[in-house]
Amino acid sequence: MKGFTLLEVMIALAIMAGVVLTVITSFNYHLSIAARDREETIATLLARAKLEEPGFTNLERKSGTFAPDWPEMGWEADLAPTDFPGVNRLTLRVIWDDRRKSLVFVRYLAK
Repeated sequence: MKGFTLLEVMIALAIMAGVVLTVITSFNYHLSIAARDREETIATLLARAKLEEPGFTNLERKSGTFAPDWPEMGWEADLAPTDFPGVNRLTLRVIWDDRRKSLVFVRYLAK
């Protein structure tokens, strides 16, 4: 009789299980990287739009959200003087995922 023994079949299945597990883990890891990159790209674009708003540096309100388009993403701004006379530092933090993730953007402004 020709055929495979039970031991050969079990070894082949173990190898296949290892390969499938590796492929699934790698795929899941790369999907999470793509999702993180998407979130960071959206945060960067929203921050650039916020920084380009007319009168943004004169706002009394130093925090908010990007509602109605992106209500899950918020922002906080801080305007502080620097060691150089006539230069202020504007720090804009974009926050999402219940304040677990954030990106910080800094712009230096002349008074």
